[in-house]
Amino acid sequence: MELLVVGAGEMGRWVADTVLADSSPVDATVAFADRDPAVAAEAARSRDAETTSPDAASTFDVLCLAVPMSAVPTAAEAYAARAEHAVVDVSGEMSDALAAMREHAPDRERASYHPLFAPPRVPGNVAVVVDEAGPYVSLLTHAIEAGGNDVFETTAAEHDNAMETVQAGAHAAVLAWRLAGDDVRDEFHTPVSEALDGIADTVTEGSPAVYAEIQRAFAGADDVAAAARDIADADPERFAELYERARGDRETRERHD
Repeated sequence: MELLVVGAGEMGRWVADTVLADSSPVDATVAFADRDPAVAAEAARSRDAETTSPDAASTFDVLCLAVPMSAVPTAAEAYAARAEHAVVDVSGEMSDALAAMREHAPDRERASYHPLFAPPRVPGNVAVVVDEAGPYVSLLTHAIEAGGNDVFETTAAEHDNAMETVQAGAHAAVLAWRLAGDDVRDEFHTPVSEALDGIADTVTEGSPAVYAEIQRAFAGADDVAAAARDIADADPERFAELYERARGDRETRERHD
């Protein structure tokens, strides 16, 4: 498989490393393209890969768009003609990404993957919508699974709705807690606050641009803010109602698990 990865950041490099790994069932070669040629060159150099530019004529079996969510439509338009068989993305938003791939690659295999982790925390769960199945998408899925990841199928609507809770809402809640809290001695931390502090460290170890993209793409933060205000304003009776509702939500999740 000849793979072109557009976007040579952490996620693009994860895709390349996944298909090039010894555990991968794919016999692959990789080329990188990036809006910063130096970034593409650095990623390629450490992986014995190639680089290419948007105006080059070379084609590849598979095109993978590993760009910010808001950049997927532009990247799909610029690079889709370079894919002979399949176009996929790992941007993290599926509805608009799949629409762009359908528009610019209507006759190729198409899939949207979302690794639900940062690359330093591999392996993990990977959501996928296979929009047009075929052998190249299957090979890529097998390579991701061979890396120890759990690939599960979803729909674009289900995925994007879920991201409102598990990404936009969760990140907003954690960042708000960190921003609102005072610095306290470690001895004062409770099991809850200690856990939250560790989660806040995890959230803030990444790129603010990536987290800003998530907040732009998905609703969820406003719901968290409204719930926090409801708790802050609640009298004891209302607080008990909210607490029991949260307990019920937890028990529902446990039954589903």
